[in-house]
Amino acid sequence: RRFLTDRPYQKLVTDTTELRYGSKSMSERLYLNPVLDLFSGEVLSYKLSEHPDLNSVLSPVDQAFKRLPKLNYRTTIHTDQGCHYQHRKFISLVKKNHVIKSMSRKAT
Repeated sequence: RRFLTDRPYQKLVTDTTELRYGSKSMSERLYLNPVLDLFSGEVLSYKLSEHPDLNSVLSPVDQAFKRLPKLNYRTTIHTDQGCHYQHRKFISLVKKNHVIKSMSRKAT
């Protein structure tokens, strides 16, 4: 629950946001998956997709991790408890990059 930081790339957050457009009867949906640095508010990477699938979550997280410089402190990525963030591929990606995974409690 401590989201303030005085160091770049120390705390990252990500989530899936559903965007609706078009008329109410013919509403279309897109899914935005950004990765933000809480130090600067910068969007490090994002993916816009028509379906909320695992790749739409993994791709921007992997891109953000590739942008991280060599740091003398650990990076944490915070998510909700969505199924994509509990998937073995997401967990493996986080571990491979030596990033700490943080999740919200249920229903928060």
